[in-house]
Amino acid sequence: MRASAATLAVFGLLAAAFSGGASGFSRGNPDIGAENPHIGAGNPDIAALQVGLRAHGLYVGTVDGVLGPSTEQAVMRFQRRAGLSPNGFVGPQTRKAFGRYGRPAPLGRRNLVIGSRGWDVAALQFALAWHGFPSAAFDGVLGAHTDTALGKFQVWAGLTPDGTARSSTYAALRKPLPRSPIRLVQPVAGPLGDLFGPRGNRFHAGIDIPAPKGTPVGAAAAGRVVFAAAGAGFGKLVVVEHAHGVKTRYAHMSRITVRVGQFVTARAKVGLVGATGEANGPHLHFEVLVRGANVNPLSAL
Repeated sequence: MRASAATLAVFGLLAAAFSGGASGFSRGNPDIGAENPHIGAGNPDIAALQVGLRAHGLYVGTVDGVLGPSTEQAVMRFQRRAGLSPNGFVGPQTRKAFGRYGRPAPLGRRNLVIGSRGWDVAALQFALAWHGFPSAAFDGVLGAHTDTALGKFQVWAGLTPDGTARSSTYAALRKPLPRSPIRLVQPVAGPLGDLFGPRGNRFHAGIDIPAPKGTPVGAAAAGRVVFAAAGAGFGKLVVVEHAHGVKTRYAHMSRITVRVGQFVTARAKVGLVGATGEANGPHLHFEVLVRGANVNPLSAL
């Protein structure tokens, strides 16, 4: 997925208040379904709508939280199927037609714990992902992956990690998205491929930089190597720890050229581009983390 220009500005607040606002929305009257103009991160409740539409086989686009033409068309197809007026307006009747999935909406009206299901869980998954804690697929089920992501976010936000999403968690998710406090250099020169953000019904937690196999990969800033080995789906992976709680990840490499404990300068070679792990063709997958939360690398480059 190549992100829209709006996605490149993903540095402010995440959507409107989760539990307030109107009883419905449409493209002409977006209200709680509006894309936040400051960040382009999309709206959690629109993402939940898209998850519901995907479950009914009516939406095949990316769960991006943006109420665009393809989502609106899917809404109208759903309304026709449910015997409703196909006006594209997502109000109480349309939500009711989703059955059990649509009843707990929008996010923030109830506490969520492991085993919870529904619209608000999908919205929570989307909000957690943008705040740096993605949890596998957006599916509206608070299972083990989402429970882990929720606990990590609560620790990161200074909350008690009790595994319950309640008012304090929702308040923390309304705060500005984390971003890198230090400047970084692009580790491989060239145009970008997939960017940070939703991809299909999952979340891509870094940026991809296509390059020929064997292209040198440089450290994005001075720091100390804290991991240099195979890392499951990451393939050959190097992690460098920098100042101010920042870490950078360099994945899918064909060769690692540093060792754990080694100090590197900015642009020092840490490896070579490859396609190890879960990769389709040679490229560098590059991630930036701040105190454990994935942030958009474009906030630092």
